[in-house]
Amino acid sequence: MKKIKKAVLPVAGFGTRFLPATKAIPKEMLAIIDKPLIQYAVEEAVSVGAEEIIFITSHTKGSIENHFSSYPELEERLRSSNKLDLLGKIKPSYMEDLKFSYINQEDQKGLGHAISLAKDLVGDEPFSVLLPDDLFISSPSCLQQLASSYNEHGNTTIAVNVIDKKNIHKYGVIDPGDNKLINNEVNVFNIVEKPSAKDAPSDIAVCGRYIFNPSIFKFIETVKPDSSGEIQITDAIQLLLEKENVKAIVYDGEKFDCGSKTGYVEATIAMGMKDPEISDNIKKIIRELI
Repeated sequence: MKKIKKAVLPVAGFGTRFLPATKAIPKEMLAIIDKPLIQYAVEEAVSVGAEEIIFITSHTKGSIENHFSSYPELEERLRSSNKLDLLGKIKPSYMEDLKFSYINQEDQKGLGHAISLAKDLVGDEPFSVLLPDDLFISSPSCLQQLASSYNEHGNTTIAVNVIDKKNIHKYGVIDPGDNKLINNEVNVFNIVEKPSAKDAPSDIAVCGRYIFNPSIFKFIETVKPDSSGEIQITDAIQLLLEKENVKAIVYDGEKFDCGSKTGYVEATIAMGMKDPEISDNIKKIIRELI
């Protein structure tokens, strides 16, 4: 599998749905049991060969940089106490050669704008984009599923899943046209940002994982801001479709929308039930609560 060496993680949002918790703590640093959401996304990027993680961030999110920086005092304390399992958790081996870059997004101008800020660091290489709000749990990872397809055709590849029509207005939605789904893969005919249920071209919605060729940047540059003043990546993909093919991969695995309170709690329960240290207790608590 060809390495997708650069990963872009947009993390500059305010996280208003989780206030007051996110007044001082970035929503991406909220933990699912003992690991913050942002780390799950980084590990997924590493699963396809990422060598550089590019955070599109803000000046209020220094704790993200702190999390991925060395903490010598704690590391030495764990080492001297022979707590090597915990040392491995705060300093996993995959981070030793991983480069972290941080770009400040001064104004919240949409996902397309956030991605565009990574242009100089990405250069002329293909790259992944991961939205940490969406937690994907599977083997192979969601990005590995995309990369497997990308390596065959070299086209922009996006993750999708089937959504209940009552929630379709929250997502970018693809129109496959007359194209048929083959082995969880379909050619994208068109894509629409947050349509109403009656106007949605399908029930297949984009979820927060993408592999782009660097050509996407020139299309982002030509997108006009929407009524909210934001540059939408969906609009850039729509323009890209006029020149290039785009593939959609129906994700095979578990997905949790941790940008919502319900999804975050669901993910916490689900991951707790997978954790061998606490799963029995979690199941007991759930039975007692019910």
